[in-house]
Parts: sequence; C-alpha cells; structure tokens
Amino acid sequence: MNKLVFFPLLAFLIISCKNEPSNKNELQSEDKTVVFEGISEGIKPGDNFFDHVNKTWYDEAVIAEDQVGVGSYRFLNIPQQELLQNILDEVSSGNHAKGSIEQQVGDFYASGMDTIGIDLRGVTPILPILKRIDAIANIPMMMVFVAEQIKSGDYSMIAPYISPDQKNSSINILHFTQTGLGLPDRDYYFGEDPSVKKIQEAYKTYLATVFELVGVASAKQQANTVYAIEKQLAESHKTRLERRVVKENYHKLSVSGLDKTQSNIGWKTMLKNLGAEVDSVDVGQPAYYETLNSMLTSIPLKDWKVFLKANSIGSHDNILSTPFQDAAFEYSKVLSGQTQQQPRKLQMTRNVDQQIGFALGQLYVKRYFNEDAKKRALDLVNNFQKTLEKRIEQLDWMSDSTKLKAKDKLYAINKKIGYPDVWRTYDVEIDREKFFENVVALRQDEYQYELADLNKAPNRDQWHTTPSTVTAYYNPSLNEIVFPAGILQSPYFDLYADDAVNYGGIGMVIGHEFTHAFDDQGAQYDKNGNVSNWWTEDDYTKFKAKTQQIIDQYSDFTVLDSVHLKGALTVGENTADNGGIAIAYDAFKLTEQGQDTTKIGGFTPDQRFFLSIARIWRVKMRDEFLRNYVATDPHSPPMWRVNGPLMNFTPFYEAFEVKNGENNFKPESERIKIW
Repeated sequence: MNKLVFFPLLAFLIISCKNEPSNKNELQSEDKTVVFEGISEGIKPGDNFFDHVNKTWYDEAVIAEDQVGVGSYRFLNIPQQELLQNILDEVSSGNHAKGSIEQQVGDFYASGMDTIGIDLRGVTPILPILKRIDAIANIPMMMVFVAEQIKSGDYSMIAPYISPDQKNSSINILHFTQTGLGLPDRDYYFGEDPSVKKIQEAYKTYLATVFELVGVASAKQQANTVYAIEKQLAESHKTRLERRVVKENYHKLSVSGLDKTQSNIGWKTMLKNLGAEVDSVDVGQPAYYETLNSMLTSIPLKDWKVFLKANSIGSHDNILSTPFQDAAFEYSKVLSGQTQQQPRKLQMTRNVDQQIGFALGQLYVKRYFNEDAKKRALDLVNNFQKTLEKRIEQLDWMSDSTKLKAKDKLYAINKKIGYPDVWRTYDVEIDREKFFENVVALRQDEYQYELADLNKAPNRDQWHTTPSTVTAYYNPSLNEIVFPAGILQSPYFDLYADDAVNYGGIGMVIGHEFTHAFDDQGAQYDKNGNVSNWWTEDDYTKFKAKTQQIIDQYSDFTVLDSVHLKGALTVGENTADNGGIAIAYDAFKLTEQGQDTTKIGGFTPDQRFFLSIARIWRVKMRDEFLRNYVATDPHSPPMWRVNGPLMNFTPFYEAFEVKNGENNFKPESERIKIW
C-alpha cells in the first residue's frame, strides 16, 4: 500500500561516501591533489563524456547483492552509513540520561536490532489495528478509523499535509493529495508491458502473502479485491506530468461545501478527528476525492475493510517480524533488481535517520562535521548568487521589468547550510524492548509536530531533510535553498581541493539548486513563495519555448538501448542541470585558478572543472531499478546529467576540442541556453 506522502519537494538528491576519520578535525587535514584516474582515452569526450571519464570505473564496479546501484548518486552507500552506524553502536551500548538524544537514539536503535524479540512477537503488534477494522460497522465508523490512523502515520485513502498556502505563503494551511495505491505510480495499473505485468503480479503475491501471515481467509481472492479497488482509485489519479502543473494542483475549497458534496467522506467530522480546525482546505487533485466519495458506497464495506487491512499491514511490514519483511522484499526486488536484503544494521541505520533523524543528526554534526566546510560553502553560495544575477542581467530573451523581479527573487532566497539553527526535538519515550511501539510513537509525534504549524506562519528555521543526509534542495513555497552537512564531503566538496574540483562538484550542485527557483515549476512562484504571474506575458512565452527545447532534446535520449527518457517529466531537473553547470563555470572563471591555464595532473583548470562534473555522477544501476527510475523519477539518469547539459555548453567544446561529427556535437545555434 501507499506508505509515503510527499511533503515539500526535495528537488535534488545525491548520496556519496567516504572513509571514517578518527576525529572530525581529520576530515580535511592536508592539501591534496584530486587525481582523475581511469580516463578512457579511446572514448572521445565529444562522443560520450560520461563514459570518457567513468567507463573504466563503471566496468569494474560491482553492485553488491543487497544494493540497487553503486557510486555517488542517490544510493545509501555503505561507507556513509558506517559513519552513522558507528554512532549508533556507541550510543546504544551505554547508559544515558533518560530523555537525552543519546538515550532516545541509542534505545530506538537497540529496539530495532533486537530481531529475536521482534520475531517472538510475530503478528501480535498489528492485531489490535486489524481487530479495530473488523469492528467497523458502517462508513462513518470507517472514516473515523482512517482519520485516527493518519495520526499514526498510516495514510490509506486520505492524505493530508501542512505547508504554506500557494496564494498566501505567510500562512500554513491543510492540503490533501491523492493516495491509496500500492504500486509506484498510477500508470503501473494499466501497463501491458511484460516487465510491468511482472510487477503487478509480484504486488498481488505480496498482498496474498501478508494476508496469509495475519490469518485472513481466501488470501489470494482478497489480494485481488484490494488490487481492484486500487486500480479504480488509480483511474482518478493525475499523472506525474499533470501534477507538474502547479496551478492545476491547487484548489482551495470550503469545508462546508466539501461536506455537502462529499458526504460519504464526511469532511467536517474527519477534520475534527484529525485535530485540524480549519474552514477551508486545498484539495490538490479533486477528482481523486470525488471518486473516493462515490466508491465509499459503490464498493461493499467488507471489501473496504480488506483494503484497510492491506494498507495497515503495508504501513507496518518493515517493523514487524521477519516473514513480513521477507514478503515486502520479494515484491521490492522485482522493482529494483536487488537480490539480497540489506544487513539489519544498515536497515536500522536508515530507520533511525527516517524516524528520529534530527537527534541522530546532532550527534553526526558534533562528531564528523567540519565547521570550516560550512563557512566555505556559504561563501560559495553567496558568490553563486552574484554570478546568477549577472547571468540574468545578460539574458537576451527577458525584458528589464521581469529581470528586476527575477533578481528580487534571487536575493530573497533563504540559505541554509550544514544544520538547523534550532534543533528539532522528539516528545516521546523510547523503550528498548518495544520497537513497534517506538516507531508508532515517533510517527504520532511527527504528526503532532506538523499539526502544530497549522494556521501559523511557516517556521523558517525548520528543515525538511536531516543534516546527515547527503542531499540538497530548493523549496519554492519558502524560497529557500538547503545544503546539509552530509553533502559537504567528497566527491562533491573537498575543503582543500583546487577550485576546479569544487566548482565542478558542489558548485554544480549549488548552481542547480539556484536554477530550481527559475525552472518550469519554480518560476511560477514569486520571491515570497506565492504562485503568481511575476513575468510579462511575452517573457513567459519565450521561457516556455526554451523549456520545450529541453523537453524535446531529452526525450530523444535513451537508456537500456530503447527506453526513452521522459523529457516532460524531467524538464525541471534538466533545466537546473543546464543552468547549474553554466552558473558554476561562470563563478569558477572569477577565481584565480579559473583565469589561469596551469595544468594539474595533465589537465587544464577548465578540463578539471568538467572532469569533476562527470565524477560526481559516477553511478551504476541495476537494469530493473533504472527502468523504474526512468518511469517515475523527475531526474534524468546519471549519464544524461553529464552528457545532456555539456552538449549545450560551448566552454566544454572548447576545453576538449569537441568537433563536428562526434556523437554529442551540436552546432552552436542549436545549443540550448536558458539561464
């Protein structure tokens, strides 16, 4: 069932790795030269720059059986996780003051590592929830159950979240989005391709297996019942492309009106049970809730109860005994190609970061983060801001009035580096003997933490990713750019590496995130985070024409021989990749090294800049994972995050003497430039 509700967009996600230093002062202890080894001289830079830099590594890289990929992109690589595991092993083995972050983190980790105790409990923890479902006698009772479960992090058919009002970003409101599916996307329910059919059957098998584990009769038949309900709900879902149209996914409606037109849902009662005192809500995809309201009476109550059981089990399968986890893995491996489950330590490290990550993040920052990296990163971000301003001033397709507003937005961006100024706390009591209850308690705490922001001004100290996560993002509703401590490490950032390496690494990331403020979605938000028309009509028409060029170009790219990228789905990230490289290069050319031609390791400064870009996307994925990635992810695959932008960027042609006739050569008149 659907286990995730997506809150503010994390526009960019990358994961890297490093070996553990003995203390954080040794993170960057001496000057060093980054050596670009394994260059494939037989592959011309202009034919395939990704392969020119990475092919030797790619051919030798081995994806572990318990991983879906290897490299520096979005995978939870073992070395990075080991840093967190070392903290967890330490704090879970000692005695700490009750309520301290060490006690909370350590005891939560220990409770999840007690697999013997978890297995001995078997199905017991989930039974009270299933009994409550059995006791449901009518639709109003069912909707009370649904609302109560939401407060424990269980989103079955209703999916609320709290974030700024798109038309008035000074206040947080309650939003509702479509949900109710167990497959990765609505399109998977209607696909006829053999690979999709295989996923459909694997999901049905998962449902039947977990039903058998909890003693549900006619498990296969009930699995088909759940699947049929989900498929009917899927028909009402907007596609991923349709959800990219910001204005068409905002519908602020009165609660009283919804309560009349969708009486089966019972909006007033549901909101009361959710603890949300509001008179209006934003329903992102109204067709979903209209369909749900109708289905609540057209589908028998007994079938809905089966649906709720499947969802409840699916929301908790990863915290139940081994048979439940095995069933979930058997389904997931068809999607990902992963052949072995990850070690329990690795699973729990991820679980701790997801459930109580800001407490773990405090320990991570204290132990591993070099404060000099924060200062250097802030300097870079400030410099890139000035660089983008100059690029905006030089645009030949934008009017002066729109340029002025664009620069106002640029300098209104809130910059967050390293870790929060105010640390999130968790109002829970963690018991070393009760893993299931600990997770539920943390989910309930998360709900109350979010609910406390309702009808208030947005908390601009709040972070939407943990400091130890290797990621970066731009949030359009708050007009903020965020670079956690986790990303300020090699290969993205090296405090003592030459500027070419850092500007091609973290610099490309910084430029990428700034560009998100002006991609196809970000450009629809003004400097305050409101969706508004701050463009002239002519300027916006020109901008859309340029983004269409990006869509068309990337739609021609393929992976796995014949799988085309979805240019319209990835246009925002592709726009940011193209802009990010251009901004980073301009900023690099202002440095002393950028104005020099002295070679290091046989490469000019410009060449090292581009080599660094290719290195940060050094990734190898399983075919199954890559196929699903192309179908559902708004980012292009790593190869095209390198080759796509560079074929549009003239300084790359000059640095490597790319010539007409080479595979990725484009005449200068066809090279796309937006920002």
